Amino acid sequence: MTRSKHILPDRLKPGLKLVFCGTAAGRVSALQQAYYAHGQNKFWTTLYAVGLTPRLFAPGEYEMLWEHGIGLTDIAKHVYGMDHQLPRDALGVAAAQVLRSRIAKAQPSILALTSLNAGRKVMGLRAVAGEQEERLGETRIFILPSPSPLAANHWDIGPWQALARAVKKL
Repeated sequence: MTRSKHILPDRLKPGLKLVFCGTAAGRVSALQQAYYAHGQNKFWTTLYAVGLTPRLFAPGEYEMLWEHGIGLTDIAKHVYGMDHQLPRDALGVAAAQVLRSRIAKAQPSILALTSLNAGRKVMGLRAVAGEQEERLGETRIFILPSPSPLAANHWDIGPWQALARAVKKL
C-alpha cells in the first residue's frame, strides 16, 4: 500500500551509534505505527538478547531507542507490506540512493540492514550476511538475517551478536 507521507517516521539524527534499516514497514507495523510490531517478529527480543538494549522494549516504545544511541529507518518510506507486495520501484536503485543520502547526512557509526533482501538492495546482489567491506562514508555496514516471522527458517542470531560486539566497542 502506498501513501504520500512516511509510513513510519525516520528515527535518524547525527551522533547515533547504530541505525537499523528494513525494506519497508509491514502491515502490522503500519497499522500500529510502530517499527517491527508483528507479535512474532524477533527484532525487539533479539535487541535485548544480544545486549543492545538494557531491557525488552515494546514496539510502541521505538522512540526510546535514541536514548541508547539507536535509530530506525526503512528503504521504502511511503509504502508498506511484504517485499513481494511492494511496487517494483519501492526498493529500486533510486530508493537505495535516497537511503544512502539519509545515512550520509546522519552519519551513524554503523548501519544494520535487517534482512538479506534489504542488504542486497543497498549493497548489491552478491552481498551476504555479516559486516561488509564497503562503507558509506565512515559508516560501517552490517547485513543481518531478517527477524520477520516469514524468514524464520533462515534465522541466525550469530550476525546480530557480531553487530552487538561491534557496537559495544564504539
